[in-house]
Amino acid sequence: MPLFKPKPTFNDFAAIPLGSQAIQILHSAAAFRVALLDQIANARKRIYLCSLYLQNDAAGQLILDALYTAKRNNPNVDIQIFVDWHRAQRGLIGEKTIPGKQMGNAAWYQTQSTLHQYSIPIFGVPVQTRELFGVLHLKGSVIDDTVLYTGASVNDVYLHYAEKYRYDRYWLIQQADLADCMVDWMRHHFIGSPSVHRLDQASLPTTKTIRKEIRASRDQLKKTQYVVQRNQDRADLTSLRVTPIVGMGKGNRLNRSICQLLASAKYQIVICTPYFNFPREMTREVNRALARGVKVRIIVGDKTANDFYIPPDQVFKPIACLPYLYEMNLRRFAKNHQYDITSGGLEICLWKDAEHTYHLKGVWIDQLYTLVTGNNLNPRAFRLDLENALLFTDPRGELIERRDAELAEIMVHTQTIASYKKIERLQDYPPQVKRVLQRLSRTRLDMLAYRVL
Repeated sequence: MPLFKPKPTFNDFAAIPLGSQAIQILHSAAAFRVALLDQIANARKRIYLCSLYLQNDAAGQLILDALYTAKRNNPNVDIQIFVDWHRAQRGLIGEKTIPGKQMGNAAWYQTQSTLHQYSIPIFGVPVQTRELFGVLHLKGSVIDDTVLYTGASVNDVYLHYAEKYRYDRYWLIQQADLADCMVDWMRHHFIGSPSVHRLDQASLPTTKTIRKEIRASRDQLKKTQYVVQRNQDRADLTSLRVTPIVGMGKGNRLNRSICQLLASAKYQIVICTPYFNFPREMTREVNRALARGVKVRIIVGDKTANDFYIPPDQVFKPIACLPYLYEMNLRRFAKNHQYDITSGGLEICLWKDAEHTYHLKGVWIDQLYTLVTGNNLNPRAFRLDLENALLFTDPRGELIERRDAELAEIMVHTQTIASYKKIERLQDYPPQVKRVLQRLSRTRLDMLAYRVL
């Protein structure tokens, strides 16, 4: 008998067969906003929206109004909204709060619920007892039998409902089995959970009073996976298919799958991440890929395209140091791999488009695998947050033209870095940023920041 169990391959994961015509890839936030509104307006049986947050702004109001209109026009449509518990009950980062007064989107949800005849539940899902140590970062909304998968939340910038946009990925997959699988998972783990409460209703419990329930829920979520009807027909392994994966906590299945994807690459890897801060497991697999001759392209946002970036001429806030912290990390990585950059094995591309921001995540492996995810591919995502992804396996190349078109669109606003010396150093940063980062480095708090931010 073997002394160990062999590692599973992707062929061992339960997958759902797809027709290539079932997939639509959109290339802009504005196009996604139009598609989302159209899907809501035409929903017949269910609308399950899952997002980090639904913001109290013009775009958030637009979507919430559309949902209430859909419910009024068709009272039988099942509408459920899931957002992060902590994020919904605080103001924006840097926003002043009023002592004793509820802040955040939850108050808006409650006000809106009083204006309409029909009720739309908005659930707050706590992943951890404190936001710093874990949030609901699960992606993928379901409208009837269509899965709308994006890393975007709902606000003016993510939906390009104002001057600026935040660029993400936008996939629409029309597949009833996949939609059922994701809805069943949300219903089982969110609706009725003792830790999950409706934010659209008054008299919310405090986080302190439900700590025990939150911890129990977190323990359960660490062990869970999507339930997919396994198809034993080996012929399916030769056609296009999708595998939904969920994960939370160290060493979870999603983390392992990402690393396994990188390890499986034979000639090309493309990685998108908004915050350059790979977990050690990913860094190790990228290094190994480069060593075996795989070409690696990393597309990351310029520091000015980071959603935390504040121009030097505006009022400084400590959170504005984060984009510089990530850039320092990128510079170290590029310096360590300057030989690979020079030889053409490694390509580092910085995305920048005026004052717009960048929020893309994902992995492309050879011409076989495409991972669409909200996972930031950083230590926080690998350890703390509740994450998921859709893995598309394409043996016949049915998606190549569309996935190449998506990549080409992403590359339009990128600049390739020829040398690590082209990336700014600490000495080049604004004085206030430099002081904070030097203080963090002296106290080793920069390493903690890399793990939780």
